[in-house]
Amino acid sequence: MSADGPAPVEWAPTPFPFERLAALRAEGPVHRVHVPGSGDAWLVVTRDAARAALTDPRLRNDIRHSAGWETDGGHAVGRNMLQSDPPHHTRLRRLVAGHFTPGRIAALRPRVEAVARDLLERMPEAGHADLVGAYALPLPVTVICDLLGVPAGDREDFHTWSNELVMPTDAETAAASATALTGYLTGLIARKARTPDGTLLADLASPDASDGLTPEELLGMAFLLLVAGHETTVNLISATVLSLLTHPDQLALLRVRPELAGAAVEESLRLNSPVHAGAFRFAAEPLELAGTRVAAGDAVLVSLAAASRDPLAFPDPDRFDLTRRPQGHLGFGHGVHHCLGAPLARAEAAVALRLLLERHPALTLDAGPESLTWRAGTLLRGLTALPVRLGPLTPPPGPPGADPEGSPIRP
Repeated sequence: MSADGPAPVEWAPTPFPFERLAALRAEGPVHRVHVPGSGDAWLVVTRDAARAALTDPRLRNDIRHSAGWETDGGHAVGRNMLQSDPPHHTRLRRLVAGHFTPGRIAALRPRVEAVARDLLERMPEAGHADLVGAYALPLPVTVICDLLGVPAGDREDFHTWSNELVMPTDAETAAASATALTGYLTGLIARKARTPDGTLLADLASPDASDGLTPEELLGMAFLLLVAGHETTVNLISATVLSLLTHPDQLALLRVRPELAGAAVEESLRLNSPVHAGAFRFAAEPLELAGTRVAAGDAVLVSLAAASRDPLAFPDPDRFDLTRRPQGHLGFGHGVHHCLGAPLARAEAAVALRLLLERHPALTLDAGPESLTWRAGTLLRGLTALPVRLGPLTPPPGPPGADPEGSPIRP
């Protein structure tokens, strides 16, 4: 970090950083901060500056551009797209992009619905439930593990390791999880290469695959797809349901206008920011970012949460509003590193929301919002549990204009 700038502000990830981010944003678009465990960085907090940073080719994701790369980097598993830059990143992304096209996601939708319905069948018809453990977590875990070919019996361990890596409890536990996950994925890849089963991971591990991945790249690809393929979606589903249950006017609007399910997901992406910030970027050369001089080797952290609540881009930004058209929010990033799995996450969240409210129209929160526990890391933010009361299966009379059967969301 350049020495002639202001003293860095301590920036430890917290579950509710929005007021602090707003205060920083009012002072300017870029701030020097110290991130415990990672060192000093420039934190970008306005929407326009964030978009500029995420598309600036001088800011690289490859940690070898960092002034302290020999000791920095955390507990990465393999080498993946998030830690790479074009043209290497372009090659890696091209190998899997075809599996996440709109057509492929549409073909996956029946499976997503089947998994969601099965999970809802397993929940009690009435009474109490933890919506994270019973629904928001197992839905995306099942879908991405199906897609890549992770055996059902291994999925709980996989999620435990994954969650510890993206939102670590402490450095020792994170390191142990990285070691365990690396060993598991190495063995799984070897089995897929020996016995192809038509899954995405088997295709990537095939010795006959064109433009094949190196062992380190294959390990990194498996790690990134499995982890990114569910962690964000768990947080998105649970935060969207919480926002609706704590904004009864918006929930009532959704019951009257079920076509707004996708809008509810989009507004939740903007407001709740399941991804707190993008991966660290590093200046490959001296540059100026929104009027701030950044030295070669400096780290830059783009706050997607701050950018998506920028009042210059989103009027009344702290309000949850299903009628908002939040074009330009950065919930899934921006530029060449825009989340590859965004279409799948959006589809899973919309299906999850629609089927949940269809089956449990009397759904209510079973705890005060202030008592809920959130986990937050530099990258992600999410609920540990979401206690709800499910209510009767038979819907109460709906508001004017609702479906005659009272169903808030039609299949």
